[in-house]
Amino acid sequence: MPRNLSAVIDAILFLIVTAALAGTIFIYNVFLGLGAGLLWLVMLLFAIDRCKDRDRKIKRYFRDVISNVNNLTNYAIEELPQAILLINSTGRVEWSNRAIFGEAFLGRKVEPGEQIGDFWPELPTAPWGSEGESVFAVGDRWYKAVYRPIVTEGGADCLMAYYVSEVTETERMRRDYAASRAVICYIQVDNADEIFQGLSETERTALLFSINKVLDEWSRYLGCYIRRISDESYVAIMERRELDKAIENKFEVLDNVRLIKGANKIPVTLSIGISCADTDNTANLGVQAQNLLDLALGRGGDQVAVFINGKTQFFGGKAKAVEKHTRVRSRVVAHALRELMEASDEVLIMGHRNEDFDAIGAAMGVAKMAVKLGRPVHIVLSEINSGIDKFVDMAKEKEAFKGILVSERDLPQGIGSNPLLVVVDTHIPHLTAAPSLLTRVSDVVVIDHHRKSENSIEKPTLIYLEPSASSASELVTELLMYFDDSLSLGRYEATALYAGIVVDTKNFAVQTGVRTFEAAAYLRRGGADPVIVRRLFSTDYETNITIAKAKAAAKMYDGGLIITTCPDGGNNSSIIAAQVADSMLRIENVRMSMVLFQIGKDGVGISARSTGNLNVQVIMEEFGGGGHQNVAGAQLKGVDINDIEEKLIMVCKKYIEENG
Repeated sequence: MPRNLSAVIDAILFLIVTAALAGTIFIYNVFLGLGAGLLWLVMLLFAIDRCKDRDRKIKRYFRDVISNVNNLTNYAIEELPQAILLINSTGRVEWSNRAIFGEAFLGRKVEPGEQIGDFWPELPTAPWGSEGESVFAVGDRWYKAVYRPIVTEGGADCLMAYYVSEVTETERMRRDYAASRAVICYIQVDNADEIFQGLSETERTALLFSINKVLDEWSRYLGCYIRRISDESYVAIMERRELDKAIENKFEVLDNVRLIKGANKIPVTLSIGISCADTDNTANLGVQAQNLLDLALGRGGDQVAVFINGKTQFFGGKAKAVEKHTRVRSRVVAHALRELMEASDEVLIMGHRNEDFDAIGAAMGVAKMAVKLGRPVHIVLSEINSGIDKFVDMAKEKEAFKGILVSERDLPQGIGSNPLLVVVDTHIPHLTAAPSLLTRVSDVVVIDHHRKSENSIEKPTLIYLEPSASSASELVTELLMYFDDSLSLGRYEATALYAGIVVDTKNFAVQTGVRTFEAAAYLRRGGADPVIVRRLFSTDYETNITIAKAKAAAKMYDGGLIITTCPDGGNNSSIIAAQVADSMLRIENVRMSMVLFQIGKDGVGISARSTGNLNVQVIMEEFGGGGHQNVAGAQLKGVDINDIEEKLIMVCKKYIEENG
């Protein structure tokens, strides 16, 4: 036990011992005993007085210490170079220290009861009872606010304390460092072979000079370094601040280059891949920029893909993908696909879930290739494919297609030892008819005409992605032309492919080129029957009534936007929504149509269409979907259709405002 705590006990023990001694003396000598007792009494009174005096001094000492500590604490709190605010639940000031009066903060006195938003609107308001910190700016100064709840004895949060300090210099250093981070930019002229085709050397030189001039002006405007590494490729080195400048003006270089036309009148467009060093590791910066360039090219070109702040952003994409006049790539892909099929012991084919005629047509065409090589083949259909049920029922009646059209659950568990999976009309894993097959099969081929999405099938063995094509059926038809000279299409394969082209081109009205009609002519020669196609596209009376109701409920907005919600059409909702979206484009002054429809109990689908001036693919990517510039869509799970409609209207209005 500490000595200062045992002083009283020591005194008591001493008095007891002396009392015992005095008692002993009294037994032997009364007079000496009385003297000893009197002395003991004096000692007792002295001890009591000393204890009281010591207690008074200790109390005075602690009182002085506490008084000084309180004074020091109050002084420190008042004179701290950090502003302190106590805010109640209504956002009013209960107390503030003197530092907030200084020029570094408000420069005036804050009265209790003032609303914080009235005198310091920039101060971020934190969720009541939460802890955290945030940095905010007031004019040319930066501040860091740390907020904590003040909990009373009852456990209730009655106040919030804000500790605000000026961090202008630190924040400037941090921002200067971030703004100086390295950025690598790869630039490529889209379809250079098509642009320079047929030009004389003089015309070619003049066209290159015009492109170089625009890029040189852009680099001088940004203050970056740019270098041409081939006739159609460039590399630029810049800092993050220069990239922010380019983002701020929406990469106007794309618009400026698009104004350039050569003697063949084909507009020049650029694809740009940009990677910013968000970390200290810049070893893979160039590889990442090249991958982003490939992504921009895969999405049809005329756009910028930027990896910044941990995610990929896209700019541009206004021009339509330029159709290639040669089929060199088709021939190369056809031969590569044949080699893969010959090396496999089974071929599996699937499109996107809720298949349409383009998906089933392309799948039937690929199945014809496998049959030609004598390979077992299965077309894997999703559980919901009501849009093609007429064709599926018709095909299953034919002997040649027995056992080919199956669902995933009908596939044997032990598929071939070396299977080949061909994915058509989509390249996004979660949109495929049977996503689990992507993990069960190592060799995957992708054939698609949609603009490339950031979320795509990883490392396919062979990919044929051509955004300029009208449909996946067109791409497969061209592959059939080069697959085998002795291959002859049957009536139903040709009709399925023809129907796929018809449905995606809206009866040859949109996204068509010379190669589209050449593919259609090849299919007609192969036996495609337009009468069967017309019968497949026919709708019943109830469907027409549903379409009429959806169009009647449509709402028109400024900028040429029209939106409606499709009444519950059962399993045909997606088909009805697409038909409604197509038909509303024929309304005067409509540039973009959006149709929402219910999928099951908690799913919402969007069918988007454009006349060509606006890119609906970019809008649908905001909702996890994709597609073409003119035709796109999205499917969402666990959402309310009314909430999605409000968000869709907001996103569309913002896009129209930014792109005109």
